[in-house]
Amino acid sequence: MAERTVPPPVDLPALKRRLGSTGVWLGSISAVPAAEARRAASTIERLGYSTLWFGETPNSKEALANAAVLLCATERLILATGIANIYGRDATAAANGARTLADAWPERFVLGLGVSHAPLVTSRGHDYSRPVSAMRAYLDAMDTTVFSAPLMEEAPRLLAALRPKMLELAATHAQGAHPYFVTPEHTAQARRILGPDPVLAPEQAVVVDTDPERARATARHYMALYLALPNYLNNLRDLGFSDADFEEGGSDALVDAIVPTGDAETIAERVRAHHTAGADHVAVQPLARTLDQQLEQLRLLAPLLIG
Repeated sequence: MAERTVPPPVDLPALKRRLGSTGVWLGSISAVPAAEARRAASTIERLGYSTLWFGETPNSKEALANAAVLLCATERLILATGIANIYGRDATAAANGARTLADAWPERFVLGLGVSHAPLVTSRGHDYSRPVSAMRAYLDAMDTTVFSAPLMEEAPRLLAALRPKMLELAATHAQGAHPYFVTPEHTAQARRILGPDPVLAPEQAVVVDTDPERARATARHYMALYLALPNYLNNLRDLGFSDADFEEGGSDALVDAIVPTGDAETIAERVRAHHTAGADHVAVQPLARTLDQQLEQLRLLAPLLIG
């Protein structure tokens, strides 16, 4: 077994308080013009959410630069990458980029890191055969980098982790885990593996729509990408779903398990289920055709999710 790498010093209880119990996950903010993204981030802050997560793909805005744009547009909001792909930058660039943001905006940036998925990694010319080993080596390399500027604190880092080995790595080499496309049952399993102290911050996609047929159609449209990726399918199999659940856009049982739909109270119940299962923070991702529609869903949810 590899020796444990001591993570950068971070006050975990303070980090959990800053993140808040519920945040926002908004992939669309990485695919719109900067002016629109800044407006959305400012709106999310005004609604009272404490943390905004955003994704990174080979075709989207670069994660650390995008974080700086959004940090400039807000005053208190924490910006978290969900996730920055380790194959998109080497360990030195990730470590010192995160430190640059932590220096400029103290206590307002969280570095979420992940290994992404085989099709996306191999298309960039990298080998995806040993993702856990690759992540461990990357984190070890980050911890050996030198930053010449004065630094009051390190940026916290969380790992995109679904299955036991990556969750164990999140507990020993980072400050916790940011699972995506999961259920409260997975959250309970993740907490058992992580132990009580590391941060557990799952993403939860939702559709605030009381028309069941239309809401499930929205959910299936979103789920189609993830049901084509082996990492998510293997994790769903671990949770008891079968290949039959993955056919024709996903069974009703699978869709309802991954994406709760209905009124704001129904959505809030699912978020509470994650907290009961052991989550410190839940990143809610509203699904809709436009960014403004997503922001409207967040407005409806805010009175029930922020307290």
